[in-house]
Amino acid sequence: MAIKILVADDQEMVRHGIANLLRFQNDFQIVGEAAHGEEAVAMARDFAPDVVLMDIRMPVLNGIEATAKILALKRGIKVLILTTFDDDELVVQALSNGANGYLLKDTPSDQIASAVRAVHDGSTLLCPTVAGKVASYLSQAKLPSSKLNLQKLLTNREIEVLRLIGQGKNNKEIASYLNIAEGTVKNHVSHIFAQIGARDRIQAAMIAQEELTP
Repeated sequence: MAIKILVADDQEMVRHGIANLLRFQNDFQIVGEAAHGEEAVAMARDFAPDVVLMDIRMPVLNGIEATAKILALKRGIKVLILTTFDDDELVVQALSNGANGYLLKDTPSDQIASAVRAVHDGSTLLCPTVAGKVASYLSQAKLPSSKLNLQKLLTNREIEVLRLIGQGKNNKEIASYLNIAEGTVKNHVSHIFAQIGARDRIQAAMIAQEELTP
């Protein structure tokens, strides 16, 4: 049975190019192409793909948030991030939100095809550059060993901000989402870091996933 694939990328030429390359694989079936994260979630719900190839920087809903929403459907869908961005924060946020793999767009097409098969079979697959970043981060990260009582440590608004950090939103996006000034968000973030013992935004995102995910 063919592996059903959904390709999500806001650049039309890139999206079509990826889909067309994968169509040459006899065991693949492209079931949809999404131009942004919200469309990817809707298509995942409607078409039930086996694997979603997900870009990160997209309008309407970014790939990190879309990944979390797709996995929340609980349909066994696997998400493989395919992006040009490999900075530490995005890598950890994507994996914390449940992504099953992380590749860069300069990965050869045959390796992308192999990665799709591996993720479909239950493996977690990272390109070498990303694997090194994750290993380096985890070797330095010292997350709290016991559950934090966020209701005592943070205000309700700060918990909202922390949740959005965990979804991969930056300060500007958080300010827009909550309809508050970006400077106010920065103040909230500084206080949140101090209260929960987060060294940086990546660690805060990991704590958000641990503490605020049902």
